[in-house]
Amino acid sequence: MAASALTPLPALAQGASASQALRALLERSEAADAALNPLRAARNGQTGGALFVDPLGDAYATALRANKATALAELGTINRDALPAADRIAYDVFDYQTRQTLSLFDTGLFDVQRMAPLNPSFGLHIEFPDFLSSGAAPFATPQDYDAALARIDGFVGYMDSTVSRLKEGRAQGYLQPRVIVANVLAQVDAMLKLPTEGSPFWAGIKRIPASFAPQERERITAAFRSIIEDKVYPAYRGWATYLRDTYLADAPEAPGLWAMKDGDALYAWNLARHTTTTRSADDIHRLGLSEVARIRAEMEAVRSKVGFDGDLKAFFEHVRTDPRYYCKTPEELIARFEAIEARIWPAIPRLFHSRPKAPFEVRPLPALGDQRGTGYYRVGPPDGVSPGILFFNMSMLGTRPIPTLETLTLHEGIPGHHFQLTLAIENDALPPLLRHGQATAYSEGWGLYAESLGTELGMFTDPMQLFGHLDMEMLRAVRLVVDTGLHAKRWERQQAIDYMLDNTSMAPRDVVVEIDRYIAYPGQACAYKIGELKFRELRNAAEKALGPRFDVRDYHDQVLSTGALPMDVLDAKIRSWIDAGGGRA
Repeated sequence: MAASALTPLPALAQGASASQALRALLERSEAADAALNPLRAARNGQTGGALFVDPLGDAYATALRANKATALAELGTINRDALPAADRIAYDVFDYQTRQTLSLFDTGLFDVQRMAPLNPSFGLHIEFPDFLSSGAAPFATPQDYDAALARIDGFVGYMDSTVSRLKEGRAQGYLQPRVIVANVLAQVDAMLKLPTEGSPFWAGIKRIPASFAPQERERITAAFRSIIEDKVYPAYRGWATYLRDTYLADAPEAPGLWAMKDGDALYAWNLARHTTTTRSADDIHRLGLSEVARIRAEMEAVRSKVGFDGDLKAFFEHVRTDPRYYCKTPEELIARFEAIEARIWPAIPRLFHSRPKAPFEVRPLPALGDQRGTGYYRVGPPDGVSPGILFFNMSMLGTRPIPTLETLTLHEGIPGHHFQLTLAIENDALPPLLRHGQATAYSEGWGLYAESLGTELGMFTDPMQLFGHLDMEMLRAVRLVVDTGLHAKRWERQQAIDYMLDNTSMAPRDVVVEIDRYIAYPGQACAYKIGELKFRELRNAAEKALGPRFDVRDYHDQVLSTGALPMDVLDAKIRSWIDAGGGRA
């Protein structure tokens, strides 16, 4: 891979306004980032540049660090005070994110991270097959198929790089927990059990347009068969051999980052990254305990209302095991999602001035559902026609409780991630940094805040759906406790599992998947509650300060109109809006 350098600002900038200079810098920085993350660029509808970049390669690291250092230096030459309000927000977001990335290099944690690259929840070994099989990768022309083959070839190189980095980490004492290794091995074994034609890497062949000439179809089919059988599957077997025969024996039993060399520093960085705050692990742990106690009291009220004869733990078990709370087929589950969506839309104008042009859909999770969590939302390209999609795990329907479906739809779809992500990408007045921006506390905090809007949208009229809502909120509160418990307070894995089982109705299998996700992806789970509480705090502040002038639709416009923001930037924006007297932007 050739390093993708951030090009110097051209001479034009000498006479450019501060706003023009900032937009030019953001545009060039976005292009540099896209060149280093072509899969994300493809999902965003961007084309050109490399088809695959190995994020574990030295060229990637060199280019990323150089790009961010150049960008920060150039940002310092732009007069922030001369910018209009929206550009000041973009300036602050860019400054925050650039400094955060550079801190990884300055502290040496970038190298630590890539010597511990296994992630059974979001690793490329499962994300890349999803990219090929979920519709994100284009398969319309022969050139698309040749591009996919080139991407797959690059992916095989990444698989080899992973083994090299793991060997480097093992030699230097940076070892990932045994449970992470075991979970990745299970995923690798599941992939290798698939026949070639059943592999997600074969998905494009099932979609070859009928218009392709017979010789072209034969060429493409043969090429995909060859690369899957001769390169992809051998790469997965290489992982299986190294992990099972060498790495696993040395992997520590302790699940938390505290047990890994430099793990405390890495956990602190991850908490700051995901929450976009400086809150300590101890502070977040205490907050979680407080929220768990509050939500348990509300759950007890619902348990009493439905007349359940037993304590809360027995009620959890009742929800886990009673067949009436579970769909029998994927079709029934999707139909329930569609019925819930149809109920939400008519009430949306009460709370929002605007809605996305793009539709929302629910589809089955593409690959390895029995090895993965509940699912995820994926925004479509910014064409106003392609849907935003909730890829939902349709395996093991007996662990997908009906009482949670209203809340899931609010969080992942309407008015959750579908509004938050799609409204931003459909707003072409925003710079790419804000249209496609990422901030976990904002994104997941908005999703959780969107769940809390259910009552205002006419949802939760059934007490069991209200219980499902509280159950989902409890999950996010529990996350504050168990994530910090695992990585900072030396909790054992079973201790975290038991705590979640004691406080939610989640199925034991799903609890294990959740806990293992927190082990593999430290800090991310804390972002939901931290972000949601900030959205609620700012809404309360606006209602109190503005009184009769407060319109919740204006507030929602304000928080959604500039994309995903770090919490401090969001706070400053909303308090400035309050000071100016509120109103619609």
